[in-house]
Amino acid sequence: MLKPATTPPRISTMVLLTALSTLSMNMFLPSLSNIAATFQTDYAIAALSIAGYLAVTAVLQLVMGPLSDRYGRRPILLSALASFVAASLGCALATDIWVFLGFRVLQGIVISGWVMSQAAIRDMVPPREAASLMGYVVMAMAVAPMMGPVFGGILDEAFGWRSSFLAFAGMGTAMFILCCVKFGETNVNRSATFTKQFRAYPELFLSHRFWGYAICTAFSTGTFYTFLSGVPLVARSALELPPAMLGFYMGTITAGFICGSFLSGRYAKRYALTTMMIAGRISACTGLTLGLVLFAAGYVNVFTFFGATLFVGFGNGLTMPSSNAGALSVRPGLAGSASGLAGALTVGIGAVLTSATGAILTDAHGVFQLFGVMWSCVAVGFVAALTVLWIDRRTACPTEGA
Repeated sequence: MLKPATTPPRISTMVLLTALSTLSMNMFLPSLSNIAATFQTDYAIAALSIAGYLAVTAVLQLVMGPLSDRYGRRPILLSALASFVAASLGCALATDIWVFLGFRVLQGIVISGWVMSQAAIRDMVPPREAASLMGYVVMAMAVAPMMGPVFGGILDEAFGWRSSFLAFAGMGTAMFILCCVKFGETNVNRSATFTKQFRAYPELFLSHRFWGYAICTAFSTGTFYTFLSGVPLVARSALELPPAMLGFYMGTITAGFICGSFLSGRYAKRYALTTMMIAGRISACTGLTLGLVLFAAGYVNVFTFFGATLFVGFGNGLTMPSSNAGALSVRPGLAGSASGLAGALTVGIGAVLTSATGAILTDAHGVFQLFGVMWSCVAVGFVAALTVLWIDRRTACPTEGA
């Protein structure tokens, strides 16, 4: 018989939760064509399993965060994992495309693994230590998407596309059991009622500091979304890269992110949140600026292009753990709400930037246009980080000691 956890979760548990949250997004992507063929529908209809999933994760983050502030992180997480297992089984057994899409959308509830992990970290430790721990946790956000499609493709070839969703069900069940015994409640200051909780929201929603942190996170992530949406066109028109080689070179931005996140884990305890955020924005801005200068000089090749994006990934790895920790530290009693709101903002801005990039890029000038959009995203994040620094200096850094 399982003994309910009574101690806070370990970092390894939160890394696994974050990995599952990101794996569920893209592990099944190699199977989209086979899914469309099975249900005898257009590929565009099957692709709604991506757009619908993203939309629902944005909405669910807005809901789950406040619920966890009221009822605790543990019950919301366990309920979400149980729902994820049921939804995964529903996808695996579906005989109709709309039934499949309905269950696929419900799978988005697994985003609670990321939201609750962030909130739990902030419940347990002060801001700088939270940024350090988040540096290690967000590494899973880089590694899992790299490995997911490979694993999903292998499963599809060996057992068919439904096996990916059976694997999701198995992983969800394993995480449910692990969290039952290893994820004790961390929210010890729950609101007595929703009415009392709602009265505290203006302090979060009207905080310039919170929005500075959240916007920095959203546009740092948005730079990555922009890269992913635009690099296939640039690889074909300017770099003449075959698809197999493109996949290899795309790993540079992820490798940079892993290195930056690791350094955040090592050094975020020693430096102010804004110092890490600004250092990351400087790295990303420097890489893109050098890239544009080299392109203008006629040096357009895989080394100048992907060398520049390596700096972007590295900068994001430095910035995001601290900006996430900062957003959750503005009002520690509403850490779950802050995590959900910041996460929803990130997904929403990412969706807008992805669509905008696809509309802007052309074959003739794609490399300059892509880096221009990415540079603009970095600049917005940079301004947001500087704004938080300015606010902190005016108010004696209350976030740092929260």
